[in-house]
Amino acid sequence: MKKMDPAILAAKLEERMRADFAECKVGGASLMVLQEGKCIYHNHFGLEGIAEGKPVSDNTIYRLASMTKPVTAVAAMILVERGLLKLEDYVDTYLPDFAEMEIAKLEKGQLITTGKAQTRLTILHLLTHTSGIGSGMVGMEQGKLMDDETRATLDNSVAFYARNALAFEPFTTQAYSGVASFDVFVKIAEMVTGEDYETFLKKNIFEPLGMKDTGFIPTEEQWSRIIAMHNREEEKSVAKPMKEGCVFGNYPCTHFLGGAGLFSTLPDYARFAEMLQNGGCLDGVRILSEESVKVIGTPKVPDSVMNGREKWGLAVRVVVGEHVMPKGCFGWSGAYGTHFWVDPENRITAIYLKNCAYDGGAGCRTGNNFERDIYASLAESAL
Repeated sequence: MKKMDPAILAAKLEERMRADFAECKVGGASLMVLQEGKCIYHNHFGLEGIAEGKPVSDNTIYRLASMTKPVTAVAAMILVERGLLKLEDYVDTYLPDFAEMEIAKLEKGQLITTGKAQTRLTILHLLTHTSGIGSGMVGMEQGKLMDDETRATLDNSVAFYARNALAFEPFTTQAYSGVASFDVFVKIAEMVTGEDYETFLKKNIFEPLGMKDTGFIPTEEQWSRIIAMHNREEEKSVAKPMKEGCVFGNYPCTHFLGGAGLFSTLPDYARFAEMLQNGGCLDGVRILSEESVKVIGTPKVPDSVMNGREKWGLAVRVVVGEHVMPKGCFGWSGAYGTHFWVDPENRITAIYLKNCAYDGGAGCRTGNNFERDIYASLAESAL
């Protein structure tokens, strides 16, 4: 294991932040890096309100978007450990409407059904972007048909997905499912637990870990601490208005999304990430077994389904090939620029939080630079 020099790390990260702010590419951000359980970098930049407001701090709340997905992976493995479901379970065992799904393709702007799927959907497919539900261009076209009533509730959305065709034969390829397949999983989770998803997460993850500012429905006080959505217009930083009552897109926060929708703070999400780094345990509180964390952070798809330097674990990307990060690192990002990973080899946990309307998601500029700066610092520390 290589040891990081905190001074080298701070110099690189802060040089990068100064440049980003000078070019109005970031409105506010919170960064933390830990190694071997010790915080070696922890800082905040900018204002909660872009042009005015309180400085960003540990109390600043961010929209996690798809950094909700790793939380759902943990929830799934809690249910597996309790014997309430298996990753190999068929979806139609719980939701019969997902039996005998059809497959469609997009041709000249029209969705055309090509036949019935030969593979029954499983929970593993839902959590590895291999289900074909709400994926790719087919999923995008189907999404145009969703209205506010459909998005309003989990039940309405899941019924909508069951009526629509898959984008491909399950587990023959992969294409990102931002919301749909994870909503189907949440519906199953609510069925086997007998409680709503937010309650389950609070009882089994957030409260045990002391994540007091993480959830789906902000209180009035928490709404006041959610950072403005940064946008860049005419090379100036501006705030982009968000739809009232929504933490993610135009989904009301009362719709507990498995793939997005959570809000959190830097200290809260750092505790979640460190729990994964520590094999499911933090400060004497065990959320998952070490074996279950390994399941999350181990590739679940063969080369025939996903070939390259990254593969899907359980709702996380896992580094498997030549990369700025070592093999075995796992984590994920969010559409608004949030980014984190766990590096088991070097015992590094890294979290970058921002909310941006134009530079987010996997491979976003700030996320890539964060990775580069940390591992360049690690290399220089070894000289």
